Amino acid sequence: MLAPRPGAPRVGGERPPTTAVVGGGIAGLAAATVLAERGVGVTLYEREPALGGRLAGWPVRLRDGSTVTMSRGFHAFFRQYYNLRSLLRRTDPGLERLTRLTDYPLRHRGGLQESFRRVPRTPPWSVLGFVALSPTFGIRDLARMNPVAALPLLDVRVPDVYERLDALSAQEFLESVRFPEAAHHLAFEVFSRSFFADPRELSAAEMVLMFHIYFLGSAEGLLFDVPNEPFPEALWGPLGDYLRSCGVDVRTSTAVDTIEPTPDGCFDVTTGDEEQRHDTVVLAVDTAGLRSVVSCSPRLADAPWRDRVARLRTAPPFLVSRFWLDRPVARDRPGFLGTSGYGTLDNVSVMERWEGEASRWAARTGGSVVELHAYAQSEGAARDVEQKRLLAQLHTVYPETSAATVVDERHEWRADCPLFSVAAYTDRPAVRTSDPGLMVAGDLVRTELPVALMERAATSGFMAANALLERWGVRGQTLWTVPDRGSNAALRGLARWGQQRRTRAPRSSAQDGVVLPS
Repeated sequence: MLAPRPGAPRVGGERPPTTAVVGGGIAGLAAATVLAERGVGVTLYEREPALGGRLAGWPVRLRDGSTVTMSRGFHAFFRQYYNLRSLLRRTDPGLERLTRLTDYPLRHRGGLQESFRRVPRTPPWSVLGFVALSPTFGIRDLARMNPVAALPLLDVRVPDVYERLDALSAQEFLESVRFPEAAHHLAFEVFSRSFFADPRELSAAEMVLMFHIYFLGSAEGLLFDVPNEPFPEALWGPLGDYLRSCGVDVRTSTAVDTIEPTPDGCFDVTTGDEEQRHDTVVLAVDTAGLRSVVSCSPRLADAPWRDRVARLRTAPPFLVSRFWLDRPVARDRPGFLGTSGYGTLDNVSVMERWEGEASRWAARTGGSVVELHAYAQSEGAARDVEQKRLLAQLHTVYPETSAATVVDERHEWRADCPLFSVAAYTDRPAVRTSDPGLMVAGDLVRTELPVALMERAATSGFMAANALLERWGVRGQTLWTVPDRGSNAALRGLARWGQQRRTRAPRSSAQDGVVLPS
């Protein structure tokens, strides 16, 4: 638990301070919620027609006449997402609009399968159980591993993990540990591809942090929930209504062009032909949006900060394909399946297993709604070709779908997720900037906390709000994270011994085939 600084419950005075929150995704919604609940006058700017950011949804009409909701697809709401869940509880105290999926199954084309259903959730038994139950770890495989190189997994601390491992790629780290090739592709690559990145480009620190969050830093394991209705209905519609009830001026379809600091310490926010002054600003936009606003606002913060923002990169393009089929998939197919070795296919979701809208469509038509994800696509990929290949891979994974007729299909190509590339951690913005009235939030932000993905977005939004509330003497939001170090004292000691051993050892090893920074 990270308690906020003591302070008043709400802002006082005849004129409450005002904040422009730029971006209506998870980070922006989190910041706007905490500020508005404490009496700050919030204007929320969102360039798209709907709230939710990368988890937004929009209506589409199918060829059969049905109106359904399209989105960028499946997202797992893990039990370790404490701050995101706190945000959602504003409108759903019991989280009844989330439904549990009982397993996180993985399948390799070669026939190997992983299941996390029976893996113990208490560290360190979670890791030992995973190794014992996994078909990818044989006795010979374990004997070939480099246990010293794996010791950083036992005591992950932020930002220390970045100081030690950010200079390595996830691929290099796995090769140094000499994980079995099957485990490498089937299990650990899942973590790296969760960031929409190739393991050769992703910082090893991010992958190791994920291992800590899901295995050695918490007892929730890989249990997760999913919304039981489309994102707008289950999540963002109710939260938008809640914000309006708190007095937030929610402006969708309103892109911010420039932000100009004023001599009196305020900010002029320009949208199209309109300009409005605010006391403070929270920038909660994606990587491209942040680069754009900052490049058009040459007086924001300071020059080194603007230069670092300009160097931020986005992950490679990814594809979400959704197919409405005229017949069902087999009854024993899980609601979600991670895949490896099936070309560019990364996972398959049978949406009627958990989403109400898809279930109603399937019940009415006798069909199925199947969603496919393909991450880290090449920049020059021929879209129509890749979409056909993805469907062909579905026919390989679930052969019964090859006989189905596609009633309709939708394909979303996007390239707006942050890339956590090797040796780029220090370029990422922190929540605070050199201007005390300007904050940054989002999953691209350095929080110095053990959080990632959607939880990093929610946490950084809360942190941005808390930093502004401190200026006004107001108590902010309590934060929760998994432990900020390895949860077992003996394993922490073993990790320290390994660190000392590597520090004394030569900087590179022909046996390991990779340089491990000390």
